[in-house]
Amino acid sequence: MAESSIALASEKINRESDELKIIKAARQDPKVFGELYKLYVEQVFRYLYSRIGYVHDAEDITAQTFLTAFESFDRFRKDEHFASWLFTIARNKAIDHFRQRKNTTSIDEDEDIPVENDPLYGVIQSEQTAALSKLIQALPEEDRDLLRLRFLADMSFPEIAYLLHRNEDAVKKSIYRLLARLHSQLEVSNE
Repeated sequence: MAESSIALASEKINRESDELKIIKAARQDPKVFGELYKLYVEQVFRYLYSRIGYVHDAEDITAQTFLTAFESFDRFRKDEHFASWLFTIARNKAIDHFRQRKNTTSIDEDEDIPVENDPLYGVIQSEQTAALSKLIQALPEEDRDLLRLRFLADMSFPEIAYLLHRNEDAVKKSIYRLLARLHSQLEVSNE
C-alpha cells in the first residue's frame, strides 16, 4: 500500500516537472505547445463532455479551449497552475456554449462516449450505476462540477482550489463529504 502511494507521488512529481519543462520550452518555441495539448486534451474533453453531453459539441469546445489557450499563452503566469488556467478557459467556453444554446444538459444525459467492443460495457450499465447516476444528477451544479474537475478532469486538489479561488483544505473537505454522502445514499437505495 505504501509503495503504491510512493509510486503515485513520484509519478505526480515527474509529471509536474515534465510540465514545467514543456511550458518553458513552449515559451521559446510555440510548436512545443502541442505537447501541452497531448498532456491535457483527454482530461479537457472528458470534463467538457460531462458538462455538455454531446460528443461533437465537446470536441468543438475542446478545440476552442486549446486554441484560446495557445493564443493567450503569453499571458499565462509562471506562478499559476497550468491545469487550473486551462480549465478556467474550458469552463468559460462551456458557459458560453450554454448561453448560446440557452439550455442545460445534465452530467449523465443524452449520448454516450462510444465504446468499441468493450466486454465490460454491460457490467458498467448495472443498476448500481443507474442509481449513482440519479444521485449525481440530483446534486447542485457546484457539487457536480467538483466531481467533474476531480475525477473527469483528473485535477489535483491544489489545482481545483486555485481554479475555484478556494482554500485547498476546503476543496478536499467538500469533495470527501460529497463522496461520503453519495456513498451513504447509494447504500440506502440498495437496501
